[in-house]
This record gives sequence, C-alpha cells and structure tokens, in this order.
Amino acid sequence: MRGMVRCDLGHGAQPPRGWRLAWYEPRRRVGVFFPAPPHWLARGLRELAWRMGVAWRAPTREKHDVFDLQRVYRERQKLAGEYSRGYLQGWQECFDTWVETIDTVSDDDDLRN
Repeated sequence: MRGMVRCDLGHGAQPPRGWRLAWYEPRRRVGVFFPAPPHWLARGLRELAWRMGVAWRAPTREKHDVFDLQRVYRERQKLAGEYSRGYLQGWQECFDTWVETIDTVSDDDDLRN
C-alpha cells in the first residue's frame, strides 16, 4: 500500500511518471514523492502536524517567565562577579603600592639613621 501512495527515493533515483516531491528528509537523504494532486495535500498535512507539534511542546507563559527570571538572575550574578573581581584587583594593586611605599620610606629612614 505504501508504494502505491508514497514513494521514498534517494539521490539520483527518478520518481515514477506523474509523481511530485512532497518533502525532503535530510537525515535519511531521501525525497518523499506522492502522485501529482495529493502531493500538495500530503505536504500541507505534514506542515500542519509539524506546526501543531511545535505549538504543543512550546513552554507555557509561566515557564517562559521563569526562564526570563533565571536569565536576569544569571546576568546579575555575572555582573556581580565581574565587579568583585575588578574590586579585588584594584584593592590588591592599591595594597601592593602601599607596601612598596612603606618599604621605600623605611629604607630611607634606615639610610638616615
């Protein structure tokens, strides 16, 4: 029955006369052919089924809001991490400069005595 209504052909194969390509399946590398008038119907039904599946599996509005909140939280955490790293690096530079200054001042005091 499947061969009478539908024909799956690989690359280089010629479809029977009067059959048209309804859709192409890249994973299997085959074209699915149907007789000329019903191939539009088959293509439309496949598209409709695909769109219904996408709509059915789409996250609800509440889940979408949760994803947005999690994204905002991650962005805030990232900015806080970047700020704290910069703050600590700046503090370390300041402390190193202070230690160098104290060493220089103590060396000058030792030379004077």
